[in-house]
Amino acid sequence: MFTDILKAISEYETIIIHRHSRPDGDAMGSQIGMKHILLENFPSKAVYAVGDDARFFSFMEDSQMDEIPDSVYEGALAIILDTSVCHLISDDRYKLAAKRVRLDHHIFCETIAEHEVVDTSFESCCGLVTQFAVDSGLTINPLAAKSLYTGMVTDSGRFRYDSTTARTFRLASVLMEAGIDTNALFRELYADDFESKKLKASFILKIQFTADNVAYIYTDREEFDALGLDTFTVSRGMVNTMADLKGVSIWVNFTETESGVLCELRSNKYNINSIAVKYGGGGHQKASGATLPDRETAMAMLRDLDDIVRGEGETV
Repeated sequence: MFTDILKAISEYETIIIHRHSRPDGDAMGSQIGMKHILLENFPSKAVYAVGDDARFFSFMEDSQMDEIPDSVYEGALAIILDTSVCHLISDDRYKLAAKRVRLDHHIFCETIAEHEVVDTSFESCCGLVTQFAVDSGLTINPLAAKSLYTGMVTDSGRFRYDSTTARTFRLASVLMEAGIDTNALFRELYADDFESKKLKASFILKIQFTADNVAYIYTDREEFDALGLDTFTVSRGMVNTMADLKGVSIWVNFTETESGVLCELRSNKYNINSIAVKYGGGGHQKASGATLPDRETAMAMLRDLDDIVRGEGETV
């Protein structure tokens, strides 16, 4: 499964690791984890991690991205993680590399690299990277283990989502054996200050429902600017304020920004990925995203989601 990936890593002395923009815990965890697996097992190689700011996940050790000139890509291998489409890759200089490989767990959308392992059965890209290390006989040091475990926890919803399998726990056990202070990790991930609690409460009060009980929150540009917060906090960070509402199987968070209307789609029952793809996005069957041009398009997306609830969609 990973033979071509490992062979490429062995052949190149400079390796540059990319992931998707506006990173979540899985993107950061897989990137940092892969970087330190390679540094541990191939100490003579130059290994870099590049991309936009870690934002909420800047608490993670070694989350500060490397700044490298274009010349470093000459004769280098680019590893692309946790990304299903080219336009979402943070730092498009991956195109300058001599070769590209990809590890991803999203639904396949397009070919990005010469060698790819895309496996949607994994709950996280961190799980896939962990499996790569295990199958390849590579040592996972404590920093890599902590990073990979962080992404595994966040993308599985603390092991609650139905993407979690027996394999998830086996791989999590491998990581924990490397030494992880889970109490310290969860304090960083889930402890809220009072202002954060108030922010979530304000978003709960904004929840609306369609005729078919699709829950949604819409934050217009004026509201977004007044908050003075980053897009991750307002968009992805608030979508699950609607999770676990009785009678709600699909929920969406819309956020107007200068680059368009960011939408985060979630479901505990339906495959909503097809709707995200229809509007130029992607992701997983029950957790996807897209960027829309305007509010009218967002309302059209809600009508499509209503169609799914009314029985025109497919449960998964």
